[in-house]
Amino acid sequence: MNGVTAEVINTERLELLPLRVEDAEEMAEVLSDPALHAYIGGTPDDAQALRARYERMTTGSPDPAITWLNWVIRLRDEARLTGTVQATVSPAGEERIAEIAWVVGSPWQGRGIAKEAARGLVEWLGRQGVQVVVAHVHPEHEASAAVAAACGLAPTDIWHDGEVRWERTIG
Repeated sequence: MNGVTAEVINTERLELLPLRVEDAEEMAEVLSDPALHAYIGGTPDDAQALRARYERMTTGSPDPAITWLNWVIRLRDEARLTGTVQATVSPAGEERIAEIAWVVGSPWQGRGIAKEAARGLVEWLGRQGVQVVVAHVHPEHEASAAVAAACGLAPTDIWHDGEVRWERTIG
């Protein structure tokens, strides 16, 4: 995966745009609902904290074998950011594995945005040579389970930090 960087991914309604530090202010508003942390813990970051986090994320992984890829989700019709998707890509033996995650701000939930964005991400990862896609989903988070299923991932018997590992082999 070395040398692969996030690029614009277009879906029917969305643009997945490579994360920029400058996105922090708008994203702090998008991600401001404490309910978004019900399953993952913590509290929403303010713009300054999010800017610092985005600076670390856009610098990239300190491990050269691991690639951090991050996007903001832009809903074309509303011309605004609505969430994020990300992938951490690493070698796993002879395969490349991507652990993905997504979050959509509360005002835009229930509209299929997370499903569309995550599916677009998984399709793009497949074109980049990723063979296995993984997501970790809280067992009570039905919406995230639906997103994982829409991407072709299936739950496994593996648990990590109280979450079920979902997995899909590509190709």
